[in-house]
Amino acid sequence: MVEGIGASSGIAMGKAFVIPTWEWDFPEKLIDVTDLAFEFERLYDGIRSSKDEIENIKQEFVTVLGEEQTSIFDAHLAILEDPIFMNEVQGIMQRQYKAAEVAVKEAIEKFVNMFDLLDDQYMKERALDIKDVGNRLLKHLLGALEETLPPKDQPYILVAKELSPSQMVHLDINQALGIVTNLGGKTSHVAIMARAMGVPYVLGVEGKQGTPIQNGDFLIIDGDEGHVFINPTDEVIEQYKIRKTIWQKMHDKLQTLAPVPTQTQDGVVFQLAANISSVKELDQVLRNGASGVGLFRTEFIYMDRDSLPPEEEQFSVYRQVAEKLGGKRVVIRTLDIGGEKALDYIALPEEENPSLGYRAIRISLDRTDLFKTQLRAILRASHYGNIQILYPMISSLEELHKANEVLEAAKQELRAEKIPFKANIEVGIMIEVPAAVIIADLLAAEVDFFSIGTNDLVQYILAVDRMNETVAHLYDPFHPAVLRMLKTTATAAQANGIHVSVCGEMAGDIRALPIWLGLGITELSMSVQSILRVKNSLLQSRYKESAAIWDELLRCTSGTAVLEVLNHHSHQDVLT
Repeated sequence: MVEGIGASSGIAMGKAFVIPTWEWDFPEKLIDVTDLAFEFERLYDGIRSSKDEIENIKQEFVTVLGEEQTSIFDAHLAILEDPIFMNEVQGIMQRQYKAAEVAVKEAIEKFVNMFDLLDDQYMKERALDIKDVGNRLLKHLLGALEETLPPKDQPYILVAKELSPSQMVHLDINQALGIVTNLGGKTSHVAIMARAMGVPYVLGVEGKQGTPIQNGDFLIIDGDEGHVFINPTDEVIEQYKIRKTIWQKMHDKLQTLAPVPTQTQDGVVFQLAANISSVKELDQVLRNGASGVGLFRTEFIYMDRDSLPPEEEQFSVYRQVAEKLGGKRVVIRTLDIGGEKALDYIALPEEENPSLGYRAIRISLDRTDLFKTQLRAILRASHYGNIQILYPMISSLEELHKANEVLEAAKQELRAEKIPFKANIEVGIMIEVPAAVIIADLLAAEVDFFSIGTNDLVQYILAVDRMNETVAHLYDPFHPAVLRMLKTTATAAQANGIHVSVCGEMAGDIRALPIWLGLGITELSMSVQSILRVKNSLLQSRYKESAAIWDELLRCTSGTAVLEVLNHHSHQDVLT
């Protein structure tokens, strides 16, 4: 068995079709200065042909997944129109007298290498978009044919080093049983498309399979667990046939729960919301019966571009979300960059420990110009739905007061301009640093709600970077110290009469449900794929059974002991 990363849920069984690794190879010959005008014309012709082709693919893609997913190809068109990219290509041609295709190849390599060096996984995955666009342009400059994709008359599991959105759009979803790639990321466009298409996908298997997968190898892939079996035994095949049947029945039954009210068997009502990064996720949010959006990560609006998004663009996005959810709650987190999330056009200092440095609300309070622009856009959109504002990484009352001062200034500007907005818009803070927990009673007196970001909170409580393989095993969300911090936060919120939700990974972990029940927390926000599974477990739970669980949990001396108590109180994730 090969251990990868599950990026799209489901089990697939079938023969492998391997797309060979393919690189452009041509001599870097110099051109005469008199030929520059001709080379520029070739470049512009190639750009026009590439844009026409992308537009055609975009229209073809609409019939596969719908309008919203076509934004992937809008991003590809933007790259061809990006002055930074084109200036780099033209500069190479003018300064070094290189042919158009050579200049394009070098520019692609420069930007791909630059993105790969960033710590931000999202930006690393955007490098594939640049390669995809660059290869399309090179194809038109060289007159090369596109690589062959699998035949459409037989089912297969597609295997590749990496895939581009352009390759994905040509997949026949009736024949593509699943996908395995050496590289990639769970937030890549390919992963998003695979989930939207309902195709099981396992990525990150590079260097783990021993002998590389060959054409015709029989594969089993588990998109939930991230497992890949190559030419498995008959026994494993039979096991997975049974698991696949069970999985499909479970998936179908879970989908029937979408319209069912979320409440425990003894009548405690829960709100299960979704964490999203873009408008294109809203269809699935509604399809899975989410109560709303508990965390809109707005930083993704700022990424994959060369300048700050203007107020009108942000307003349009926030308004779309609010209107599409039709009055359901939308919690918009203000810009959370820094740390592992960098922007090319905002100069951030070099830091030895960026996770503890210049990031999130600290940047917003330092750059009140961009902060106020975002707040104005959010306020304007609040006129069209149930929008709330969430400040990230608050660690003091001073930060909260300064943020609210900028918010009030934005309100005053909009009043003067006679632009409508929700004057009493609710404002909350992320509880994700220990300092906020310790003064939670003070903070709760001045905000409308808390949202517990367990990912960072656990990391900071335990001083463990979960992305560091050397210490990742010490990252334990069920550590007794974490549980005490959660209890302190919930107690402070309830004492001040404000609601508290959880929006980190623990929210989607069914093992943690007795914790929330025991704390009286009834609002959880998670990945949209987790909502129905969590709902299923909640429907089988009883609040009264978990109400006294904290007497047991507070006696636990380790995360292992905590899990033993939780497992005793948990309900199996099975529909009956």
